[in-house]
This record gives sequence, structure tokens and C-alpha cells, in this order.
Amino acid sequence: MPALDLADVRHSFHRAPELGFEEHNTKARIASFLSSFGLEVHEGVGVVGILKCGTGNRAIGLRADMDALPILETSTHDYVSETHGVMHACGHDGHMTMLLGAAEKLAKARDFDGTVVFIFQPNEEHGLGAQAMIEEGLLNQFPIEEVYAIHNLPGAPVGQISTRAGQICASESLFEITINGQGGHASMPHVGRDAITIGAEIVQALQTIVSRKLAPGAGAVVSVTEFLTDGQRNVLPGTATLKGDVRTKQPADRDQVATLMTQIATGIGAAHGVDVTVDFRTEFIETLNDPMPVEAVVKAARGIGVETIGDRDPMSFSEDFAHFCAAVPGCFLLLGNGTEGPHGQPLHAADYDFNDALLPIGAAFWAQLVRDRLPLDTNTKA
Repeated sequence: MPALDLADVRHSFHRAPELGFEEHNTKARIASFLSSFGLEVHEGVGVVGILKCGTGNRAIGLRADMDALPILETSTHDYVSETHGVMHACGHDGHMTMLLGAAEKLAKARDFDGTVVFIFQPNEEHGLGAQAMIEEGLLNQFPIEEVYAIHNLPGAPVGQISTRAGQICASESLFEITINGQGGHASMPHVGRDAITIGAEIVQALQTIVSRKLAPGAGAVVSVTEFLTDGQRNVLPGTATLKGDVRTKQPADRDQVATLMTQIATGIGAAHGVDVTVDFRTEFIETLNDPMPVEAVVKAARGIGVETIGDRDPMSFSEDFAHFCAAVPGCFLLLGNGTEGPHGQPLHAADYDFNDALLPIGAAFWAQLVRDRLPLDTNTKA
């Protein structure tokens, strides 16, 4: 069978994007590719391919994400999304293709000793897919000792691999603050309890969490992103809802933000004689890289001759891979997507595009990592 044309595979994924937990056709195509390489394939909420070689009892996991985003693509290339309002604006089409390329390469060469678990995960964008696969029994059915994931990085040189030990991605928590006051006529504010002025006071006070209550350099971000009321032109609102987003680098800071947010919001509510409730939930925990897999990534990256950074700064975005790292020693790494044109556009931009030049680099890196972590004994026969 001729080798996959990785660019063609990636373009076909790009044309047919699917949202989280709706990746039905994507999963079927991945399962078909893996089966054609001779892998043992398991389908559930995601797709898992098992490749065993030799007699070694060690196993490692390699993860790629599958879902797209609800974004209307504005690109002009000849493989634009054929699903209106949905596109691969984060490079998951490329992530899948690189991992498939590695699976094909390793299945043909069989130059390692042990088991590789290829993990194709749904719904990364909403932080739900990794946990769904874990709850389905992935790590019990296919025990792995280490787990790895690649994400492309626009703005970094093409093919540059960077990572770090410790925290590499921030957590993301969502909050919703509900204010129950008393609406009334705009000309008589003293009669009611205007929820909008109370809400404005809370918005301002929340900013003191980062500026005055967390240690300088904590790197936390508290953002109110929505302010909804039932007010009208001449009607003071009786209820208001504040929604927003919190990013932190450490679990302790995340817990402290939640506590302080509740204290501030309910305290201001009490001062005005209104009921205020706070809902704070974390969808993405912090991604924490284990030092040992980080060393393995740096070694493999240098082994294929690409520019390598082993102590990069943490990223401000969040990553669902964190749930795998919390269960198994893992490493999340970045792969430079380039600086020019659509390859340099930010992730989630409507004109972003994954760089096809990364496809052979990513596949080669994955294969090298497997050879390094599951070395072939000279006495082992495939």
C-alpha cells in the first residue's frame, strides 16, 4: 500500500469539520486508516488504536484532538470547510494527520519494543473529551505509563518544538453571578434596588482579586465577559447576571479566586440588601508536565534535528489534555506553525490554517519518541 499523502489527508479533514462529540465521520475515517495499517482499533467516545511490537510490556500514549470550532471560515484556499459555520481553526486536522502518519510509519517499520496507544480524543475545545474517555475506561483498558500531546503554535518558527516541566497551560474556570434586586421606574431609583449599579460595583471590585489579593506575578486573569439585565429604556433592572472567565496557573490560586469572588459578590449584595449567588466551575484544570516525559520530548526533538526549547514560558490558553496529565505522567508540547500568512494567524481566527510543512515533522517526531521510549532490544524480533 502506498504511503499516505499527509497533505491530502489533512485537507480532507479540513473540508469536513465536526463539532465536539459530533465527530462521527471523523472517527469513522480515523478508524478506517488505523485498521488499514494493521492496528487493533477500539471505538467509543473517541478512537483508540493499539500497536504492539516485540515482547516489551511497557506502553505509552500519544493523543490527538479531533473537534472543530463554530467559526465561519474566511480562507480562500481550495480545501475550505464545506460545513457552513464550522471550521478547523485550531489545527486539530493537522494534529490528527500527524498522528496517523506516525501510526503508519511505526506499523511498517515495527522498530520498537512495547505498546503504543494512539488516542484520538473528541471535544477538546469544551474541556470534556479527555475526561469522557477516562470515565469510559480508557486508562483501565489500555494502561499507559506516559502520555504525550502536540499542539501547533502560530507565531513560532516552523517546526520548532518547545515545552517545559511543570505548568505549561492555564486552567479555565467559568463563573456566573446572579443579582436579585428590585426593579422599578427609572425616575424613582430610591424605591427599588437597582441590579445594574450593584452589578457594576461587583465588576469593578472583582478586579482587586488580581491586583490586590493574589501575589504579584501569579499570572491570574479575571474577566467579566457578559453583563445581562432585565432592564429597559425607562425600567431599572431587578435582576442582573454577570458571566466571565478566570485563568490561573496554580490550583491554589484558582481556589482562592473562587473564594474571594464569592466573598466580594455576596458582600456587596449584602451591603445593598439584595441576594447574590455565585456559580464557579472549572472546565479546564492546569496542564502540568512531568519532568521525565519533558526530557524525553527534548531528546526526541533533538534526535530529528529540529530547533528545541525545553524551558519555554507557560501558555495562557487552556488544554483538555490536562486531565490525562493528572492521571498519568505526561508532556504537552508546542510545534511552531510559522509566522507568515494564515500560518501565523492566531488560533481560532477565521483565516487561520495549519501548516502542511509540519505534517512530516510531527509524524517523524512521534516515531522518534516511540523508538526512544520503547527501544528495540537487539534480540527482539517483531
